[in-house]
Amino acid sequence: MATLPRATKPVPSVGADARPRSDAAFDVGLHSSNAWKEHLEHGSLSDDEPEPSDNLQPSDERVKAARALYDFEGKAEFRELTVEAGDELDILKEEAGDGWSLARASSGEIGLLPQTYYTYTSTFLYAPWAVHGRKEPSTSTIAPASSKEQLESEALSIVPQNTGEWTNPFPSFRQSLLGGKSLNRFSSFVTSGAEEWVLKGYDDPPESVASGSSHKRFATDDSVDEDNRLSRLGLGEADKHYVDAGPTWQSKVPKFRVLVHSPSKRTSGLSGAYTVYSVTSLFSPTTDECYNPDNPPISPTRITVQRRFSHFVVLHTALSRRLPGIALPPLPEKQYAGRFSADFVEARRGDLERYIGRIARHPVARYAEVVTSFLGCESDTEWKRLMPDFLAMPAAGPAFFAHVFHPAFNVDVDDATEVIDRFSRHTDAVGKGTQNLRNVFGGIREARLEMSKAERLLSYSLLSLITSTPWSSAPLAGIDEDDEDDAPPQRNGLLNEDGAWCWREGCQDCLKLTKVMQKTSDALQNVADLYDDHARRTQLTTHEALKNVAHPYQSYEGIIETHQSTVSRYKDALKMGKSNDEMAARCETVLNITMAEMDTYHDQKGEEFSTIIKDHLDGEIAFYGQVLHRLKAARCTFEAPYFDELGKSPRQSSRHERELGAPKLNPPPLPQPCPHVYDSTPMRPVSVAIQEGIGALLGKSQPGRRGSVFGRIWAE
Repeated sequence: MATLPRATKPVPSVGADARPRSDAAFDVGLHSSNAWKEHLEHGSLSDDEPEPSDNLQPSDERVKAARALYDFEGKAEFRELTVEAGDELDILKEEAGDGWSLARASSGEIGLLPQTYYTYTSTFLYAPWAVHGRKEPSTSTIAPASSKEQLESEALSIVPQNTGEWTNPFPSFRQSLLGGKSLNRFSSFVTSGAEEWVLKGYDDPPESVASGSSHKRFATDDSVDEDNRLSRLGLGEADKHYVDAGPTWQSKVPKFRVLVHSPSKRTSGLSGAYTVYSVTSLFSPTTDECYNPDNPPISPTRITVQRRFSHFVVLHTALSRRLPGIALPPLPEKQYAGRFSADFVEARRGDLERYIGRIARHPVARYAEVVTSFLGCESDTEWKRLMPDFLAMPAAGPAFFAHVFHPAFNVDVDDATEVIDRFSRHTDAVGKGTQNLRNVFGGIREARLEMSKAERLLSYSLLSLITSTPWSSAPLAGIDEDDEDDAPPQRNGLLNEDGAWCWREGCQDCLKLTKVMQKTSDALQNVADLYDDHARRTQLTTHEALKNVAHPYQSYEGIIETHQSTVSRYKDALKMGKSNDEMAARCETVLNITMAEMDTYHDQKGEEFSTIIKDHLDGEIAFYGQVLHRLKAARCTFEAPYFDELGKSPRQSSRHERELGAPKLNPPPLPQPCPHVYDSTPMRPVSVAIQEGIGALLGKSQPGRRGSVFGRIWAE
């Protein structure tokens, strides 16, 4: 298509300290016909854009004036634009991919800018087009200085041109500007270091190479021979990880169990009050140690340490930096108020136990140095000394991928393409189904609470009947209010002197009947208590556990993104033949890692759902067993010889008779699970406050947020 020529601003020369700028492809003459034809051979701007087809038409995006809303310091290597709040901008391409726009500053520098960092200041209309004989108004903003009449006369002769099959006129950033790097530097493929590993590899320090830690693939047959492999690759360093045929992670240490228990409140002069949890690791002995018919079974080895929530933050931060290629469970959020209430402390304890339990079950994460120190360092002084070292450790980046060893030719590109599609759809469906299950289970808990109220209603009604005492929350059971007086029931003939439900004095049959009916009323109250307690405690535990498996797609989204991007690079490398064999081999390494992570999810999903369902069934069995026990005990009172013994003494009032005037039919609301990190919730987590507080201290703010500072933010 043809466009009007426009005036260009002078571009300053690049000096020694000047910021790198886009090449000529991004010059202001980009919209001219020559620039259009010159860049037809280039690829798309983003990995996510579709391949060109006959149905695609050229983009009709136009230059728009805008103003920067916030300061943004761009990365030169990613061709990003550095702006200050209030700077005037020209938006050359609004949709450059992944939430970025191509913008030009007033200095003439052109680069990428996030879409949320600017706002349009006016809408510019282009030169008039001949559309059905009508002329639309035009401005001279994008046209060279000329008379209005001349501009309109030239515009009337403009006819859209057919330039053949269209492809995106912008050059490929990966090929021309970024050295093959992705446009979106916030994707997991980039932030994990997988992209850098695929493109450039990783050079181990000389001492590491000498010790045999340089990355290489080993024969598939050797993957099942642990002794042979370890003798060739070196023994058990914590930063070396092995993938076996499958692909599946090779575990260096056996699984163990971790309990988080016994929370207690502490006070510090520096950080104020906080909660300390006991973290106990249970290491089961091996089969050989247990098998001894002459001795009793050996109890697990226990190691207990004291940890606070901020220590879990250190653990998660260090793991995220040192193991960028695995899917770590999200750490529970902090919260502002109520963090010392019994309900919240118990919910936090359960969240932390499930978090560290997942870490301990992961075949790679459980032998990380920070994990072993976190679980095994019993000296508080030593642990406090180690924490700054763990936080200061550099991000592993491509080094993580360089230290993963796997069988050669362990991945087929077609299988890798198919498996990620199935895995993505499966985790998305599991998340939606589990969310629905969580909602239904919440309704089940509410129904149990209603059953508790119903059992109490039945108990109060039965007690009111045998005592002839009306209760305030229900209609009078056959008693006319006009017939009532202040005389006791015994004088009205409703009860006899023994408290029996009879007008006759000394009636033992009615006395025994009254007593067993009263015991039945008490049993129904016990059943109501069981329903209430079951909904508040046992079922709450299951409800909490369900949220842990409710977001598999979000948890593995980074793995999915990395896998998809690597498959794309792998296909490109295979097309280029032997010249890119090394890149293809590095792509295989990343795919081995991502597919091993999918295999880990497969195993953990089975374990977690099996545990949840078994615990639920065990809880239901125990609950109904207790209900059955209470009902059987009430039924036995109607049988001899117990029934015969009840007529020998007067009836004693039930403790629930005092509740007839104010029955307990309005229990407090059920406690709900603390929201998951990925749940949509109106509660603003403390982590947001931390970010805003730091931003306020540094004089910076984030889009759409107000900076604020909170005292003692790390009090937990």
